[in-house]
Amino acid sequence: MKISIVTISFNQAEYLERSIRSVLDQNYPDLEYIIVDPGSSDGSREIIEKYRDRFAKVIFEPDQGPADGLNKGFSHATGEIYGYLNSDDTLLPGSLSFVAEQFNNAAEIDVLSGHAYIVDKFDNVVQKVFSHPFSLGAYAVGSCVLVQQSTFFKPGLFKKIGGFNKENRISWDGELMVDFAINGAKFKLVRKFLSCFRIYDESITGSGQQVSEKYKIQHQKIVKKILDAGFRPRSKYWEWLITRAKDPLSTVERIIDGFLHRKRLV
Repeated sequence: MKISIVTISFNQAEYLERSIRSVLDQNYPDLEYIIVDPGSSDGSREIIEKYRDRFAKVIFEPDQGPADGLNKGFSHATGEIYGYLNSDDTLLPGSLSFVAEQFNNAAEIDVLSGHAYIVDKFDNVVQKVFSHPFSLGAYAVGSCVLVQQSTFFKPGLFKKIGGFNKENRISWDGELMVDFAINGAKFKLVRKFLSCFRIYDESITGSGQQVSEKYKIQHQKIVKKILDAGFRPRSKYWEWLITRAKDPLSTVERIIDGFLHRKRLV
């Protein structure tokens, strides 16, 4: 099965080559690797040029944010499985072969998620993070985590819903999973570590309070989308939980000991 991976890059040259190598060193025989950089000025583009002949597509053009950049990347994808990776994160060895095997053995699944290691800037493992079974109800109450770096999906539903909501600059990947679920996607959770995502001081965006407030506002919009799509709580207790829903960032805060960071944990 052809796998299309999109990496979005912006001024993370210190980690970019490690990220690129983690994909290329999979030695997966049918890999389509696409990279998007809207205007790095820290040497990232020079690193990308070093590997240009290994990429199926290099996109050097401005975008309206990460979601827009990912949409641009996937507009060139032709794979049977999609995945994406931040430019400071890495795939673990053998992950793509494992993912392809899982999709081959279960043709009915649309989304596959595994677990990840949290690493520091020196690649030391700091913590483990586990994906959860995905449901609209669990997402609505802020108790669902899918590790973005360890999540892969088929292109059919992605194209049907029009990709990522580029207006969402906070939790575009979480909203994508919600859109998948609303449109009947079948999710599968595998108990395997597939990636590493990185936490370091510079990856924390703004003050914790500002970030948390932005997540909460966006999460409320997504909960409204869930309810507008016809989802109804199974009980008064669930209804009560949703009215007091925490955004998914609250789950992340517990996982990584209170640090707020920009990485995507759905």
